[in-house]
Amino acid sequence: MPSPAAVPKTVFLGMSGGVDSSLSAVLLKEQGYNVVGVYMKNWSKDLPGMKCPWAEDLADAKRVAVKLGIDFRVFDFETEYKQKVVDYMLSEFKAGRTPNPDIMCNQEIKFKLFYETAREQGADLIATGHYARISPHPCLRKAADENKDQTYFLYRISEDALAHTLFPIGDMLKKDVKKLAEEKGLDNAYKKESMGVCFVGEVGMEDFLKEYFEPNPGPIIEIETGHELGTHEGAIFYTIGQRHGLDLGSANKGADAGLPYYVVKKDITKNIVYVSRNLNAEDLWTTELDLEDIIKRTGDALRGPAGSEPKASESDGRYNATAPWDAEGRRPTGPVRIDVRLRHRAPLIPATLEGNKLIFKKEIKRPAAGQSAVFYQGDACIGGGIIKF
Repeated sequence: MPSPAAVPKTVFLGMSGGVDSSLSAVLLKEQGYNVVGVYMKNWSKDLPGMKCPWAEDLADAKRVAVKLGIDFRVFDFETEYKQKVVDYMLSEFKAGRTPNPDIMCNQEIKFKLFYETAREQGADLIATGHYARISPHPCLRKAADENKDQTYFLYRISEDALAHTLFPIGDMLKKDVKKLAEEKGLDNAYKKESMGVCFVGEVGMEDFLKEYFEPNPGPIIEIETGHELGTHEGAIFYTIGQRHGLDLGSANKGADAGLPYYVVKKDITKNIVYVSRNLNAEDLWTTELDLEDIIKRTGDALRGPAGSEPKASESDGRYNATAPWDAEGRRPTGPVRIDVRLRHRAPLIPATLEGNKLIFKKEIKRPAAGQSAVFYQGDACIGGGIIKF
């Protein structure tokens, strides 16, 4: 992290009420920054059986700000969050895809609307409690804690926002964050983390969707035989690879009895969910993925076209340090060797990016359309794209 002497001083910090952003406030203040804590009010609607925790989170964030003696503000982004994140998510599910709302929240809310509003109100920089790191140019890099690394969710944020962002805990392990927070006297040092939909709380995606889509019963069909095995509540509620919630116990007979069924395909127009017990089913595996809406970050090196050596930058000896991917002679436009992450915390998979297509040497389990494939070289997150059908 750059020293305060080398950067502007006022930092608007997104505070969620959790330990990560709270310790970030402590660290930034100790480093001499003028810290302004900001709670982003993005969602306040209660759902059946689930009370939205926004009021408690706001109180926790404000309590930390008072303890530290820093200015505290609330930015009400609820209307924009509904339009930019929730409506996008609903339209994607309606089209039969499985979007990632956390990625869209970072792109449109935390590192766009929050960033722009903070700058308008006098911020030189913004900061969040994400587990990620930034090096000059700027370059988005994986966190020190591989298990908590959140670059998968951050790959779509703009270069301008990244250049004005600090991730104070990016060099720390989660266990050390909790320990230091306790030492600093933060009451939320061991506060339970929310694992549900972004900013909504611990509610499952299916329960969330049922607030907006009525049940629409349809057949569950075994793809190999064409036999109808049961009934689902609506193809929109299921995703490729899913094996829980199918309720096909009575159909689980024969030589494969005991093996679970997996969703291998769905037809949104006809409202059909296709399943198989065969883990080698053709629809579950692939060696290629088509992408759309690709982001190519400009902050770090690529190895160059497949089979070639990287070209050194003329300015500082680093490989293509600042040039965009498609700048002639400095970023390759042909096949590129990269590592790909297909979901948060998933292992990196070697691949070749050729145009809008990812090509893998070995078959991979097909991810759902609408999810993100995120690109890495070394510890640098260099872009990603949305998986097509």
